[in-house]
Amino acid sequence: MANLKGKTLFITGASRGIGLAIGLRAARDGANVVIAAKTTEPHPKLPGTIYTAAEEIEKAGGKALPLVCDIRFEEQVEAAVAQAVEKFGGIDICVNNASAISLTGTLETPMKRYDLMHGINARGTYLTSQKCLPHLLRAENPHILNLSPPLSMKAKWFGPHVAYTMAKFGMSMCVLGMAEEFKGRVSVNALWPRTVIATAAVQNLLGGDETMRVSRKPDIMGDAAYAIFTKGKDFTGNFCVDEDLLRAEGVTDFEHYSMIPGGQLAPDFFLD
Repeated sequence: MANLKGKTLFITGASRGIGLAIGLRAARDGANVVIAAKTTEPHPKLPGTIYTAAEEIEKAGGKALPLVCDIRFEEQVEAAVAQAVEKFGGIDICVNNASAISLTGTLETPMKRYDLMHGINARGTYLTSQKCLPHLLRAENPHILNLSPPLSMKAKWFGPHVAYTMAKFGMSMCVLGMAEEFKGRVSVNALWPRTVIATAAVQNLLGGDETMRVSRKPDIMGDAAYAIFTKGKDFTGNFCVDEDLLRAEGVTDFEHYSMIPGGQLAPDFFLD
């Protein structure tokens, strides 16, 4: 049975939420987890820092390396990747989780917010992948995983928030292109949730407590990511949906993932 013992994961935005959940699941196998994120001081609306995340990773059985890294800046990503390789000897898995969101229309989206979303989501994903790839290409079973949705050219996904959709689909286009470019050498896939996931973004931007009650825990994304990482390099170019992937793995009970077991669940964006 494949596992992640001794593997090194470089995860952007891993101080909380889905990124941390992916790190914690890998840590249970004894993986090394690089927490590349910006939060170093506690924030009233954002739980966790890179240091509290590192503590959780180590309690779960892994080794952690918390690194301050803003993925909009090439020199910061280069430095973080170099420190990860120096500490753990290489990189096996790159997880592009860091993301910015603004569900606003064209007239309501300041260019500063547009630039933030594209700088983190599309450009940051491309940049982080580019800097990790030389090390991934030397790994035994390398993976890139982008937390981005299946590509769809339906107007309904663009109309309400075209800037955000473009930025998230930029991450998905990295999957499409890099999976083809590195076929047979690096597995490149996307993962997206079937339902809303209970994260700080949901709490602060997408409906607060009411939406949290119809959400699933980030653990489901951690388990789905783990299922991808334990597959071979021939599993590539896929736009996975957490629930569908886990069902294919034989999971039948999803109630323990719900914030309120037995309650209603809200579907996520970008899925028909």
